[in-house]
Amino acid sequence: MIDLRSDTVTKPSPAMRQAIANAEVGDDVFKEDPTVLELETYGAQLFGKEAALFCSSGTQTNQIAINVHVQPGGEVICHEESHIYKYEGGGIAKNSGASVRLLPGDRGRINAASIANWMNPSHDVHFPLTQLVSIEDTANRGGGAVYEVDQIAQISQLCKELNLPLHLDGARVFNALAVNGLDPANYGAFYDSISICLSKGLGSPVGSLLLGSAAFIEKARRVRKVFGGGMRQAGMIAAGGLYALQNNVQRLHIDHQHAKQLEQALTSCSYIASVVPVQTNIVVANLQDPERRDVFIELLKVKGIACMAFGPGMIRMVTHLDISNEDIDYCVETLLKL
Repeated sequence: MIDLRSDTVTKPSPAMRQAIANAEVGDDVFKEDPTVLELETYGAQLFGKEAALFCSSGTQTNQIAINVHVQPGGEVICHEESHIYKYEGGGIAKNSGASVRLLPGDRGRINAASIANWMNPSHDVHFPLTQLVSIEDTANRGGGAVYEVDQIAQISQLCKELNLPLHLDGARVFNALAVNGLDPANYGAFYDSISICLSKGLGSPVGSLLLGSAAFIEKARRVRKVFGGGMRQAGMIAAGGLYALQNNVQRLHIDHQHAKQLEQALTSCSYIASVVPVQTNIVVANLQDPERRDVFIELLKVKGIACMAFGPGMIRMVTHLDISNEDIDYCVETLLKL
């Protein structure tokens, strides 16, 4: 099966498995796991931050960040299709007792003007206090859309002027960096906290990093413990993440090329109404007949290709390091003949 459902389905390579097998370990809750410490230091320095915290998932890093930044009763500004709101189990409300201000935007991206327009007046007791802005780069629901650097700069400047923290849900941030060409440290300077996922396009089996100031990460470590996220000999999984950061970033442009090939094939198919313009490794297509979405998915499955439903009449395909050139050639040929 050529699995295009997500870039979370990757398997660790033999070299990554060797790194995992050879990992030195200790007790991470006691801050004594050398491999976890190495991963955290490497990730923090990469993005120009003081410290990092290794966690089990991107949902956990996002929810910890929100919990540190926001007091109960506060409000988080984010896009209406953002992962922190739509796909994290209502965690903003459950974990932090906060409300959300959901903004529309271009393919999952919001801008400084709309954020400024929806800031709640701090002097009016009828409104929750706006306490955090969160953006997602790349934007999953936007088909892997990448923020323009000047957009991020404007949002960051506004947040500084308003004394508001800015959080990045960077589940696929390295895909964004592969497009905008920014140095990670220069990119990281825009944000007060950053969540980066190691188990998507980078191919690690488990884990995400939360990055920020030393004071922020110290608070985050306590929240991680409260959330039940403290781990012991976590170097066994951290080694996979460290290998991923050191070896699997530079190849992401291959996944983007594969996604463009799928986009071009789908665009020429009569049963496809439209394809969201591809920037990174996510391909989202709308069927001419929305009612036949599930039939289409099953037809591809019979032919050895797995994709997923992404909304009414919508399907998603995601390329990743386990997809070869031959796999893409077969997928293109199959789509054109379907």
